[in-house]
Amino acid sequence: MEFLDQLPVILASTVRLSAPLIFCCLAGLYSERSGVVDIGLEGKMLAAAFAAGVVAATWGSAWLGLAAAIVAAIVFSLIHGVSAISYRGNQIVSGVAINMLALGLTALLGNVWYGQGGRTPTLSGAARFEPITLPFAEALRPVPLVGRLYAEVLSGHNILVYVAVACVPLTAWVVYRTRFGLRLRAVGENPAAADTAGISVAWLRYRAVLICGVLTGLAGAYLSIAQSAAFVPNMTAGKGFMALAALIFAKWRPWPSLGACLLFGFLDAFAIQMQGKSLPLIGAVPVQLILALPYILTVVLLAGFIGSATPPRASGTPYVKER
Repeated sequence: MEFLDQLPVILASTVRLSAPLIFCCLAGLYSERSGVVDIGLEGKMLAAAFAAGVVAATWGSAWLGLAAAIVAAIVFSLIHGVSAISYRGNQIVSGVAINMLALGLTALLGNVWYGQGGRTPTLSGAARFEPITLPFAEALRPVPLVGRLYAEVLSGHNILVYVAVACVPLTAWVVYRTRFGLRLRAVGENPAAADTAGISVAWLRYRAVLICGVLTGLAGAYLSIAQSAAFVPNMTAGKGFMALAALIFAKWRPWPSLGACLLFGFLDAFAIQMQGKSLPLIGAVPVQLILALPYILTVVLLAGFIGSATPPRASGTPYVKER
């Protein structure tokens, strides 16, 4: 009975913790489907979170913070795009450099501007995205099980959570039902053939990288002005890498990506609920182990259950136009 009472709480936490993973995973999907490997998802998300926290604290508007987050992530995406597409540099090195740049730059600027160890001022009111109560949520709450699931799991999230979920069917439609999606997959699989058909490989990859920037901007804004009430140094805490793991686990497909992100979010939510509790025959579990549990299980799942995951054939390979 205790587990059933806690289940809606864990599931609601799962949805909230999965939102930035969904944004980031879909961002990687667009980029890697076009043939551009993006290890820098973590850095883009961190830069976006910082920009959102700073602008929201300065102007008192969550929407301005969201816009700033998207712009910051797009700037970092273009840096990666110029390096990987125009100058045909090593995409892994470029992504790692973006992660290091964002980590150091946000901590430095945050400390210089606010003197709080890199943390931005605490946000409140219109500077944050507040939870939204869906219709009839309170009226249905007394209904056994179904009422609590609707009132606590589906309702009560901020707008970015619902946007994250809506992006999944939108991405599936774009990738598999539109001309842009067809060209995106063609460029990621065989850029030479796409070029022969009159498709600009570089321009299409730039568009995919820009979409990646928008989505990582949404993920970063969610962390600092929706889930939390301020930016904290390194607040992404490896979520960009978990999103990449979810993308590989889902084999670069939108709907399985949603399932993988929800799974990793559930592991994170379960780990939070386990803190301070004892297990039968084991006793008190060290808090360090609980905090590491989502990452350990991520590695286990990727190593033992993913099977064969083949990325787009041109992934990570710069395209040189034949003359």
